[in-house]
Amino acid sequence: MSSAQNPEIGLHIQAAGIDTNYHDQGHDTGTPLLLLHGSGPGVTAWANWRLNIPVLASGRRVVAPDMVGFGYTERPEGIEYNLDTWVGHAIGFLDALDIPQADIVGNSYGGALALALAIRHPERVRRLVLMGAAGVPFTLTQGLDQVWGYTPSVSNMRTLMDTFAFNKDLVSDELAELRYRASVRPGYQESFAKMFPAPRQRWVDALASRDDDIRAIDKEALIIHGREDIIVPPETSEKLFSLLPRAQLHLFGQCGHWTQIEHAARFNLLVTHFLDE
Repeated sequence: MSSAQNPEIGLHIQAAGIDTNYHDQGHDTGTPLLLLHGSGPGVTAWANWRLNIPVLASGRRVVAPDMVGFGYTERPEGIEYNLDTWVGHAIGFLDALDIPQADIVGNSYGGALALALAIRHPERVRRLVLMGAAGVPFTLTQGLDQVWGYTPSVSNMRTLMDTFAFNKDLVSDELAELRYRASVRPGYQESFAKMFPAPRQRWVDALASRDDDIRAIDKEALIIHGREDIIVPPETSEKLFSLLPRAQLHLFGQCGHWTQIEHAARFNLLVTHFLDE
């Protein structure tokens, strides 16, 4: 299948030895922007950021990879899915594109990864945007347990998608069918099931960075969260706000875990203004 047939398929590059599907739009001036998606079943960078990439790319280069284990990126035999692997893949991706430093937007799991990148490779990060981010300890929610414990069916995908959005009008049977088909591509469910097996509290903890390491991040940070998020609770962003010394916090009312979709125009404006400061 080609990108003309499926917009989720973009360009391909070898990153840390992994054949990586990614999207690359915008002007190659200033600091590039790296978008890191979440960890829902069937997720791809394009599905996660499709309403944001064209707008954000109007003033900068935007790159958005499918992280290893997700989307149309290779799933190497025997790979261990953990924060070390994902950090290595992200750095390998920046290296492959010859990007010495980037602004980073991380969504949910991608927020935890963005934090880890800022801690372990501070010279590669200019500014941080953390949206509905994991990365600090919290009690596993029923919503996240359902996401990570997904077993493929159209009805299960529809139920999951309803938990992501406050505005249920955003979720249609057609969209649930599309995301279900994405979740059952060859090899996808096998790799997804290996990432976060029960008991799942340990994976919340494994994605968390130490408080002292977060306090030491000297980057400007914009923290965004939906008040009605039942996947990753808003308290995580409040905790991040208390730890990050150069942070600002923005909470959206009537918004679930899909801030970048439910409030796309406002999200794009906030992020653009923050990066252009």
